[in-house]
Amino acid sequence: MFGSRLSIAMGLVLVLCVILLVRLFDLQIMHYSYYSMLSRQNSINPMPIQPVRGLILDRNGIVLADNFPVFSLDVIPSHVKNLHALIVKLGHLISLNSQDLRDFKRRMGQLHPYDRVVLRSHLTTEEAARVAVNLIHLDGVQLHARLERYYPLGGLAVAAVGYVSRINSWDEAHINRIKYAGVQHIGRLGIEARYQNVLLGRVGFKQVEINAHGRAVRVLSRTPPVAGKNIYLNIDAKMQALAEQALGTFAGGVVAMDPQTGAVLTFVSMPTYDPNEFVDGISERNYKALRDNPLHPLVNRALAGEYDPGSTIKPYYAIAGLASGKISAKHRAWCPGWFRLPGSRHVFHCWKRGGMGLVDMHDAIEQSCDVYFYKLAVKLGINTMTRYLGYFGFGHKTGIGISGELPGLVPNEAWRRAHHLHWYPGETVVAGIGQGPLLITPVQLADAVSAISMYGKRFVPNLVYAIENPVTKTMHYVHATLDPPVPVPKRDFKTVIKGMEAVVYNPQGTAFGMGAKAPYKIAGKTGTAQVMRQNTLQRAERERDLPLQDRDDAVFEAFAPVGDPTIAVAVVEEHGGHGGEIGAAIARKLMDYYLLKDGRPRVPLPPPKTAGGHPPPPERG
Repeated sequence: MFGSRLSIAMGLVLVLCVILLVRLFDLQIMHYSYYSMLSRQNSINPMPIQPVRGLILDRNGIVLADNFPVFSLDVIPSHVKNLHALIVKLGHLISLNSQDLRDFKRRMGQLHPYDRVVLRSHLTTEEAARVAVNLIHLDGVQLHARLERYYPLGGLAVAAVGYVSRINSWDEAHINRIKYAGVQHIGRLGIEARYQNVLLGRVGFKQVEINAHGRAVRVLSRTPPVAGKNIYLNIDAKMQALAEQALGTFAGGVVAMDPQTGAVLTFVSMPTYDPNEFVDGISERNYKALRDNPLHPLVNRALAGEYDPGSTIKPYYAIAGLASGKISAKHRAWCPGWFRLPGSRHVFHCWKRGGMGLVDMHDAIEQSCDVYFYKLAVKLGINTMTRYLGYFGFGHKTGIGISGELPGLVPNEAWRRAHHLHWYPGETVVAGIGQGPLLITPVQLADAVSAISMYGKRFVPNLVYAIENPVTKTMHYVHATLDPPVPVPKRDFKTVIKGMEAVVYNPQGTAFGMGAKAPYKIAGKTGTAQVMRQNTLQRAERERDLPLQDRDDAVFEAFAPVGDPTIAVAVVEEHGGHGGEIGAAIARKLMDYYLLKDGRPRVPLPPPKTAGGHPPPPERG
């Protein structure tokens, strides 16, 4: 029995040996080439090469968004047996704080296990050297030198430029993984987001041979990346800084445009913030400080700040009155200092205590007579007022091309009905002086006053001047785009512009003195938007004694030179009081810089060619 069992066992062993030899013969001789190729493929790892992100520059070549080299320490979780032990080991080589570890865990949850996860960026040279020496003992760890986004001027023009931040889980689900292979940042706001594809460039790849520990042994082939294109803005960085400094501690927005091209020369939202904090992930503490700041620096006021226009809306109603035939330029109205609707006891006051007597349209614009525009509003009716404001772009997005823009609000009876409410005649009256539910944004106001300066011709506001290929240095200029013109005769614009000139140059003008000694002609209009609905006379008596948060918003619009305008400015200063004070001073500084620049005539960049227009915006319901 023992002998027979031994024979059977030996026979089985012999059969198995024969099978093994046959299989080895098949692998090593018959199919050697095939399996050798598979083996080589298993040891070859395609690694992405991140392209250099394009720069963002102002119109004069000042860099607003740059790149600088940093050392980054990455971990591939799938190549690590004991992640905790690895972190402890790395903690002896580099500085790792609790925020670094929290961010690392958060990023691990957003990416796949075989993806590289940044443990810490911005290693010092000494830290990078210590890691490099010990890298052979650190499975799953990679040290990279890469370029990271940097904003050398901090928060200057951040409302236009925006910022980049790390790609998160939401981005992962919506982007092309091949296109973004190896890319860790994506544009979030402003130009960085709007022109993400232009700035990104094209990812390169290299075929790398790796060993069993996942470390690169040699590079077998390389497809170089293509750098992103550079973007030149219409913004002038020095002019931008001038506007931001002029606003000082006040919150608000300033937008300056070239009426003949739509080029946005200044795009200010105050207060600003440092976009560099967002690039590698802002700390919870710093983000909370920004979020809870009572001045709301994260709100783009130039684009999404909605304000009562105050008396800056009066020139547009004057144009509506002339164009609709409801009033003539020579028509005179009596201003006793107050107005009352027939059959009503409610009194609507003029800002001037004793009234202004008989005033025509020129006088009413010059002195900003409220009673004149109360009466004009009643003649026009809210629907006609709304229609003409729509011609100037109020109530619609301007199409400036960056995200976050709000349309403001131009109310009418249909809008009220949609909210199951009734429109009252008194609301038409207060709308006549830019109060009530009427809301505008600074960029809309700059766009609208540009249309007045051009006798109704309108361009879409545009932040980008040109796109440059960084290799060939060829420039692609962004064409100006026409908006539908304002359907109003040129003579009506001239009448209103004369009144706006008087605002600046006549002693009774509400911005008198703004144009003193200017070698060019200015037209403007002041506005004071009430924040708290109080009696106007009472407010006027104690405006300077009010706490800052209770003061009216100051609004101002202007353009120059009259007849051949090259700059139009809109200023909104929250709780600034009267628009003819700081607002007019800011506009004058920007005009002097742009038109004179150290006393010499400014030579502008050649304007882009016009490239057709848009269909008219729909009526707002």
